[in-house]
Amino acid sequence: MITVTPRSAPLPQEPRATAFRLRPAREEDAAALAALARPFVRSGALRERPLALYAARAADFLVAEAPGGSLEGCVGLREYPADAGEAGGPAGILYNFCVAGHRQGHGVGAGLLRATLARARARSLGALFTATTGDGGLFLRYGFTAAAARPAPRQWVQSLDPRRNARVLALTW
Repeated sequence: MITVTPRSAPLPQEPRATAFRLRPAREEDAAALAALARPFVRSGALRERPLALYAARAADFLVAEAPGGSLEGCVGLREYPADAGEAGGPAGILYNFCVAGHRQGHGVGAGLLRATLARARARSLGALFTATTGDGGLFLRYGFTAAAARPAPRQWVQSLDPRRNARVLALTW
């Protein structure tokens, strides 16, 4: 599940360049990724993931790093090949999207999302999907729309927990 809970203040169009830098996550970021997600796990907005998963899938993540080295936000992009027998190309799933509470409303999430969209386009992914227990406002501002889970990668759809009552959002281009 993915969720971003923006504060009531609107997100700036462009993040301040000195506030953070975006970079791919590394295996040694696993503990920081887990720590960043922890408040969202406690609130029920994200599923708990083991530290080993963050380490094994570090290459999926883009992180926002503060000048002091702390991680201020992250988002995972998992690629799935086209399901056998179905039309369309590969798709991506955005997951574990979170921004530290003190950085929400400062463009960190928007910067992460813009960079992840560019990454998905560069990899020729035909569609992106995400599931959110929040309002999905940031995703909606970037062109995602409510969608049925059916066109999403089957393996991901099967992993969704119906008890979480998450909304599936999609972006195609």
